[in-house]
Amino acid sequence: MKRLYYPTIVEQKQIAENIFSMKLQCGEIAETALSGQFVNLYSKEKDMLLPRPISICEIDKKEGIITLVYAVVGRGTESFSHLKKGDTIKVLGPLGNGFKMEEGITVHMLVGGGIGVPPLVELSKHLKGKVYAFLGFAEHPILVKELESYGAEVFVATEDGSVGFKGNVVELLNKKDIKGDMIYSCGPKPMLRAVSKWAGERGI
Repeated sequence: MKRLYYPTIVEQKQIAENIFSMKLQCGEIAETALSGQFVNLYSKEKDMLLPRPISICEIDKKEGIITLVYAVVGRGTESFSHLKKGDTIKVLGPLGNGFKMEEGITVHMLVGGGIGVPPLVELSKHLKGKVYAFLGFAEHPILVKELESYGAEVFVATEDGSVGFKGNVVELLNKKDIKGDMIYSCGPKPMLRAVSKWAGERGI
């Protein structure tokens, strides 16, 4: 059930250029949150009343901690990046429906673009069978090691070719030509449309 909370930040660190990971001690959200859900974060700046939606990257129900990974794209998210361990922040959540996981799937394909990659990390923990993760970034990959630690075989595409395949994530899908039983995707709308078309052409 979504509610307002004021959890304490237990860790805040930069993991790539303009990308931050924030861990919040919030047992109530951790207890009920599902992979693919998000929370609304409120800035402490008085002139910024609207919250920013941030996807949940990981959920630790035992410790009561949720991990959020966000990009600094404006004043609101920039204000979050200045918060330190021990600070509190206003949070509404969990929000959204989360990923629908079906039984009997043996080969899963995770397709993420940019800041759409974080929710795939928690999802990967709950999938049984073979998991392939196809990740697309402009230049700086994130969360590759985390996905690998949960058993996913990860393929990376960067637009500048600095890491992995040079190109976008759909071009990477074409190159690898792996067919799964189910695709879970999160990222920019143009990418999602392209992934949907790619999957439809292959009957996935």
